[in-house]
Amino acid sequence: MDLIFTTPGTYLSVKDEMILVTVSDNKTKVSPAKVDRLILTSDGVITTAVINLCTENNIDIIILDKYGNPSGRFWHCRFGSLTTIRRRQLEYSEIDKGFEIAKGWIVQKILNQIEFCEEISKNRTLLQDDITAKLNSIRNNLESLKNLECNSETKIGNIIGLEGNSSRMYFEILNLCLSDRFKFSGRSRQPAEDPFNAFLNYAYGVLYSEVEKACIIAGLDPYIGFLHTDNYNKKSLVFDLIENFRIDADKVVFRLFSKKLVNSSMYDQLKAGYSLNKEGKRLLFDERSKYYEKIVRYGNKNIARSNIVQAFCHRFANELLK
Repeated sequence: MDLIFTTPGTYLSVKDEMILVTVSDNKTKVSPAKVDRLILTSDGVITTAVINLCTENNIDIIILDKYGNPSGRFWHCRFGSLTTIRRRQLEYSEIDKGFEIAKGWIVQKILNQIEFCEEISKNRTLLQDDITAKLNSIRNNLESLKNLECNSETKIGNIIGLEGNSSRMYFEILNLCLSDRFKFSGRSRQPAEDPFNAFLNYAYGVLYSEVEKACIIAGLDPYIGFLHTDNYNKKSLVFDLIENFRIDADKVVFRLFSKKLVNSSMYDQLKAGYSLNKEGKRLLFDERSKYYEKIVRYGNKNIARSNIVQAFCHRFANELLK
């Protein structure tokens, strides 16, 4: 399970080989054997004894900023990797093989978006014409992407352009399906210009930390990607891989709004936009937990959604070794 702290002033220490959580006068002991990740989203205190206990039990400690982006993390220093994997990553990043892999990930992302839009449009008959028109445009982009030649000098720009155009129409469809109160004009990041994007940005931030951890455990180098630019300190592979899993964050956030669980007490309006507060973060994490604990079919196995990112990264690492 994830141990998530949203209350300012939380104090974490160790007692009897257990994590002792102190909030005001309330104290709770938690067994490290039950914890997968310790997530801090507000000001608090964590002792070195807790850090040591977490590293001994392979518990990832993640600190999130107010937008949900991981600003820091602490976990064991054992890099689960073969040098061959990282060498093959670097090799693929410079040849057409890497381009084909990245293109396949974006193709899957767009297929996920189409499937989700078809699902949410079933009971929205008054919006069918608008949704169908936008979906047809997305499908046209998908076909163009599939037919994109890997020897094109502008291949990366073409992928990003087709993906960006598809995502713009995808979010226009989501916006059509929201109540008037929460409609938005498009994707906005830091800060979000509306409550929907505030929730979505935070969900993506949590997802980034999950993908990065899965990369490292699988022995992949988070900094060697195939699509996103290799800038200093930019985790290019994380940005590439996350495209396969954004749909899960989208579904969680969209359902919060479609089920009318979001209200104005869950976010704060800043000078330049919106951010989630303690209540909003708790709602998001609760809904994420329900979504990710469900057992689904992945490959030829039944596994919890929470394990899919790790399974994907392990499978990709094994493919690099072939």
